[in-house]
Order: sequence, then structure tokens, then C-alpha cells
Amino acid sequence: MVIIIYVLSCLVAFLIVYFLIPPLGKLAFRLQFVDKPRKDVERKIHREPIPLTASYAIFAGFTVAYLFFSKAVTLQSAAILTGGLMLLVIGTIDDWYKTQGKDFPALPKLLVQVSAAVLVYASGIAFTGFYNPLSGEYVLLPVWLQFILTILWIFGVTTVINFSDGMDGLAGGLSAISAITLFIVAITKGQSNSAIMAIILVGVAMAYLRYNKPPAKVFMGDAGATFMGFILGVIALDGAFKQATVLSLFIPILALGVPIFDNLFVVTKRFLQGKPIYQADASQAHYRLLRMGLNPKQVVTFLCLLSVCFSLSSIILLLLQV
Repeated sequence: MVIIIYVLSCLVAFLIVYFLIPPLGKLAFRLQFVDKPRKDVERKIHREPIPLTASYAIFAGFTVAYLFFSKAVTLQSAAILTGGLMLLVIGTIDDWYKTQGKDFPALPKLLVQVSAAVLVYASGIAFTGFYNPLSGEYVLLPVWLQFILTILWIFGVTTVINFSDGMDGLAGGLSAISAITLFIVAITKGQSNSAIMAIILVGVAMAYLRYNKPPAKVFMGDAGATFMGFILGVIALDGAFKQATVLSLFIPILALGVPIFDNLFVVTKRFLQGKPIYQADASQAHYRLLRMGLNPKQVVTFLCLLSVCFSLSSIILLLLQV
């Protein structure tokens, strides 16, 4: 019975996103809410205007499926969906600026993303500590440290998924692989709420990929990428980080290994060069691989395979019960 619920929740999320994207795409052209190619920007490698409306299908698919298949509407679920809505709104404003060939200021995005993370923390979803593998005792972190680590994790995952959304099929593919991994972790640990969120996100990502695979017919923009990153961060906090030992803390980190490690490199490089961390450029791994001579499909395939390797390492750590 439980397996059927997971299958149905994934399927419902998939179908909602799959059938909403085309009409939203048509609306985007009527409203001129499209990402236009720009020869002066290295990151803009598409040649035709692309609708930026997949984010609304993604949000609707996740929200409807989660509300329908979760056991009850709780303070935590309300905080997750409210935080996600906040990111959708600020992301839409950011995307609208892009359609005008302008850059939206980083500070409002930063404040909203941090506020969404604080909302989740206030609802009771937090990184509270870990088990000492030597003594078996639970190490409870000070409240101030719980707050900082929780906010940093949610904000960090939200950001790295957004930074990874620079090539057709990449962010969606990495999100799907990470969500599948976190679903396996949640199932193994008996964490039903995290499992239902993860499998719904799998359905959402797979439906989006049907339209975003190269050559993409639709983009999810900052609104969709930050939302998916936010949900992945929450899933890990609500699931993989619970009852974790020192070594098993690496399980969620490895599950999100490609975007995390790539963007740690990018942020460090920007910092050392004195550039603003939020300033978009072409320093991510996918752009570096393009410059090395790989074509876009090869880049996406390579990074997704690398993500699968990280995810398998994550699952091996889980099975070792370290």
C-alpha cells in the first residue's frame, strides 16, 4: 500500500507538470516572458527565445501532489510551501528583469532566500546534532549553531542548484538524481515525509526534463531552480541529516555532490579574484567542459553520470551504517 502511494504521488506530480508546461509556454510568448539569446553573454547559448514559465508548473505539481498525498497539513508543510512560494515570487521578478536584458539586484534575492530558510527552521526542521560513533551518544549542538547550520545548508543548496541551471537538462537531471538518492535514504530510515517529498520531486523533475532536454523548449528560470534547490535542501534536513553519525553526514552532501563541489570551487574562485559571489559568469563546470571541446549533450551526460557516481557513494555509506 505504501509503495502504491509513492508511485501515485510521483505520477500525479509528473502529469500535472507535463500537462501544464505547454499552455504556460504559450502564455509566456504572449506576455513576452521569454529568455532571449544574447551574443554578448557567454552563458546564453540558446538561439531562439525560450519560455521561462516552467517554474509555475513545477510549483503547482509539487504543491498539489504534496498536499494530496501527505498525511496532514502541518506547521512544517505550511512553512515549506510558503518558503517555496516566496522563492517563486522573487525568482519571477528576477526572471522578468532578465527578459528585459537587465540584472536584478542580489540583495533582495538573498534576503528572501534566507527568510525562507528561517521560516523552515522556525517550523522545527533543523540540523540539531549527530551521534558520536565511538560513544553512541547524541551530540546536541547549541541552538545558535543549529540555526546557523540550518540556514547555511538550505540557502547553500538553493543557490548551488540555481547556479547549475546553465545548460539544457542539467539542473533538472541533477535534481532528479539527487531526489532519487534522498528518496532511497528516507525509505531506508523510515522517514515517510521526506520520502514523499523526494519522490514527488522526482516526478516533477522528470516531467520538466521532457521539455528541457536538449534542445530545450522551456526553462524554469531562477524561480524554478531556486524552488527545486530549496526543496532538496529541506528534504535532506528532514531526512538524511536526522539520526546521523559523523560519517553519515556526508550522505546528503554526496547526494548533491556535483552542484555542491562545483559551486564551492566557483565561489572560492570568485572570492579570490575579488568578484561578487552572486555575479553570474561562465566559470561553472559545464561551461569549462564546453570550452574544452565537449558539446552540450556530452557535458550534461558527463555531469549526470558523475552525479550518479556521487549518489552511489552516498548509498554505499548508508548501507555501511557508519
